[in-house]
Amino acid sequence: MMQQTVDALREFTARYCDAWQQRTGHAPASEALYGVPSPCIIATQANEVWWQPQPFTLPATLEAVERALEITLQDDITAFYTAQFAGDMTARFAHLELSLLQVWSEEDFLRLQENLIGHLIMKRRLKQTPTLFIAATESEQEIVSICNLTGEVILEQPGTKKREILAENTQIFLKNLQVVMPGLADNCQ
Repeated sequence: MMQQTVDALREFTARYCDAWQQRTGHAPASEALYGVPSPCIIATQANEVWWQPQPFTLPATLEAVERALEITLQDDITAFYTAQFAGDMTARFAHLELSLLQVWSEEDFLRLQENLIGHLIMKRRLKQTPTLFIAATESEQEIVSICNLTGEVILEQPGTKKREILAENTQIFLKNLQVVMPGLADNCQ
């Protein structure tokens, strides 16, 4: 299951990078990541960096999160966050605009684990099913997460019990994402 998630993420990333290349003539660009060190950076422009995904160079595990909360995580969440270093990628799932969260660097991976721990602690305090976020949405009220009990990809409102199942698993979710280029009205297939 882990390899299928890795393959689906890499396939989406390739489509995302190809769309950037076709539309702009260069690799994906990010103003938000300008000045933030990463092995992904291939060029630095006046106010943005151009990036390409790079191999994940750390142990492919989220053991720190599992140890901190004495929990076993779905293999999909580990595969998702340890498949590669890359910039966040804008996409659409059905009618939902989102930003697929990625690990930018080794330092970013440490920050991500701290944020996952914080999220899981909040879920535990609220006596809610454990979830792990994988994407942000246009609404600050909603995030896309993987349910740690079922493996389903869901749209949830943190702090509430409101949730909607988007896909049976991470592979289905990733395979159904459409690339969205920031600042361009139409999307890419």
